[in-house]
Amino acid sequence: QVQLVESGGDLAQPGGSLRLSCVGSQILFERYTLGWYRQAPGIQRELVASITNDAMTNYEDSVKGRFTISRDNAKNTVYLQMNNLKPEDTAVYYCNAKHREITGYTYWGQGTQVTVSS
Repeated sequence: QVQLVESGGDLAQPGGSLRLSCVGSQILFERYTLGWYRQAPGIQRELVASITNDAMTNYEDSVKGRFTISRDNAKNTVYLQMNNLKPEDTAVYYCNAKHREITGYTYWGQGTQVTVSS
């Protein structure tokens, strides 16, 4: 059974940093485009950042220059480095893996809470 397990969510002050990690099991990350999504209360889940196996990245406009997504296929892990955090970054962050060739093979983690507040 495929599992994606996120960690690293926490309470941070505005301007602070956090690093999220997502480890996959029973899944070969190199076959997947990996992404981080977030969902705040009352707001639709949105894509924050994604990375292909060729390391091509894509970022939501509000996080460009502050967040960095990276992956380590050998460790089956994807990371999200978040710097200069803002209160509007507060949300549950979800890891996502989407098969790069086969439609329908998409997996989600359980989410990790990020709260930015002074």
